[in-house]
Order: sequence, then structure tokens, then C-alpha cells
Amino acid sequence: MRFAAVIFTLVLFYSCGKDSSDIPYVPVDYRITVQEFGIRTSGTNGLLTVQGKGVAGLLIYKNAGTYVAYDRCSTVNPEKRCAVIQDPKSIFELVDTCSGAKFLLLDGSPVKAPAKRSLRQYSVSVSNNSLIQVSN
Repeated sequence: MRFAAVIFTLVLFYSCGKDSSDIPYVPVDYRITVQEFGIRTSGTNGLLTVQGKGVAGLLIYKNAGTYVAYDRCSTVNPEKRCAVIQDPKSIFELVDTCSGAKFLLLDGSPVKAPAKRSLRQYSVSVSNNSLIQVSN
């Protein structure tokens, strides 16, 4: 009985360990006017890349009047901080150029191995139809 309790305790502590594939937490507070977003995304299918924010930068996407924002850091080997880019072969997919993994632009979900987890998504709010704020 004691042996089983020891094994159970070890398994419990092992399973509570930090997942090494987690993307690090970085505070994000980015703001851009709707007008500037429109100018900067002209010709990019509504996709804005922002450097220097989050872990590997931000991707902000507007589709049918709704905005979504992701960290560019791939969930495949995030310690490498490989930034996803828009797939040149598909306007609705993002690709991790380090691993070849692909993610759906609409919701950040994985669509091609080795990706198993969605991209980190940030909250997006629009105030007075003029200011877009991305935060966590």
C-alpha cells in the first residue's frame, strides 16, 4: 500500500511539472488606429505584422469586420522563438519556417504537423470604431 502511495505521489508531481513547450508569458499592450491599420494592411489581405511585441512579434488579422491577434512564436519548439509568416501558397495559413508546421489564420489552430497546439491568441478590442487594442 505504501509503495502505491509513493508511486502515485511521484506521478502527481511529475505531471504537475512545467510544460517545456509553453510559450513564455510576455505582457502585451499594443494600440493602433483603425485608419492606420487599413493603410498598413493595404495589399496584405488584412494581415498586419508587428515587430517587437509579444514573444516573436504580433500578427493582427481582420476578417469580415472582426480582428484577431496572435503571437508570431510558433508552438513547435517555442524556445527557438521561430516566427510564423503568412504561407506564400495559402492566404489562410501561417507557416513556421523552422519546422514547416502550419496554422490556420482564422483561429490559429494547427493544420499541419508537427504543430499540435494553437498559436497564442491575444484579446482584441475596438473602441469607438477608431482604436484597436491588443492585450493579454
